[in-house]
Amino acid sequence: MVQYVFLLMAVALEVCGTMLLPVSQNFTRPVPTLTLIGCYAASFYCLTFALNTLPIAIVYATWSGLGIFLITLLGYFVFEQALNWRAIAGLLLIVAGVVLVNSFAPQKQWVAQSPADPGPRALRISTCWGPA
Repeated sequence: MVQYVFLLMAVALEVCGTMLLPVSQNFTRPVPTLTLIGCYAASFYCLTFALNTLPIAIVYATWSGLGIFLITLLGYFVFEQALNWRAIAGLLLIVAGVVLVNSFAPQKQWVAQSPADPGPRALRISTCWGPA
């Protein structure tokens, strides 16, 4: 369950960072720019904890799907961007897809015990370049 807390934190931080993009005015305003960089970095940091027990496909689908949904809604309310019925229908389909994907999400068979234990051999980057 804690992996979903990290996943939701990653979504929230990514949404905050994305909402700061127009505020940064093409990275010319230092405070919003540094804040959005921090939000993105913290979002990826939280994603790493969610990936300890959830499959990457589930994590990424949830992160990007909920991010799109929330950014679109916030864009409508904060920046007064237009939303038509097709966009609303698409957003509802995204949310339905995220719910379906997560309701059948298998747990990984391994949990990284330490930074020295990256998990199955197939996931180790070093195996791409030779023996581990």
